[in-house]
Amino acid sequence: MAPQNSKSGDPARSLALLWRTQEPASRRRGKPGLSVDRIVAAATELADAEGLDALSMRRVAEALDVGTMSLYTYVPGKGELIDLMVDSAYADLDTSDRSGTWRERLHRIAHANRDLYIRHPWMLQTVTMRLLGPHLIAKYDHELSAVDGLGLSEVEMDSTVSLVNGYVESTARQTVNSEGLARDSGMDDQQWWNTADPLLARLIDDSRYPTAARVGVAVGTAHQAVYEADHEFAFGLERVLDGVQVLVDARSSGVGAPGHA
Repeated sequence: MAPQNSKSGDPARSLALLWRTQEPASRRRGKPGLSVDRIVAAATELADAEGLDALSMRRVAEALDVGTMSLYTYVPGKGELIDLMVDSAYADLDTSDRSGTWRERLHRIAHANRDLYIRHPWMLQTVTMRLLGPHLIAKYDHELSAVDGLGLSEVEMDSTVSLVNGYVESTARQTVNSEGLARDSGMDDQQWWNTADPLLARLIDDSRYPTAARVGVAVGTAHQAVYEADHEFAFGLERVLDGVQVLVDARSSGVGAPGHA
């Protein structure tokens, strides 16, 4: 796992909260009914609606109708709170379905992770900096199991899962950015294309950029947009899995030494 970033909390304090090995100090000072889980739920709702930059202990306290200092009885600070939010979000993933081929399972895993990031776009600001909480461990175990028993080494299994997850993270970020641009401009991709297409047709010299002009027209006609997120994600995912297929086939035929590919 990568080192913590500036949005994360103290690893020791976060891990104690993630695994609930340490009870909040002096619960007697807390408001009745207040808990770590309620604080995390309120913080997640705020971040979903307004983004991670809008998150603060004060804003969460206001949402819960408590004093800001009451939160510190349960969570030491914003960094630790974000660590808890990330792990809590992973609880939404279904880690029980282990049916199908490895390719079918990685396909489901990729789509589930993409859907999670689109529901909680703030996670893309923290996704490379994770602490091993219980729900992340469950997610990791589930994903590794999809490529277990294929002849891959443990290192190759981890790298395969990282490859798929890295692709999902990258394309989810593109999708979220595209949706943000649409909100800010008040114009979705199709509306933008309908406005820009006739202007571009007059501005771009097809003889100077023949390949770009031909492909651009084909893409715009097919998608009625410059970029169609669902198509790009599905196309790229199949190519990533094709690459994994090459590795799996090589291992099943005894080509290459596991761990050194």
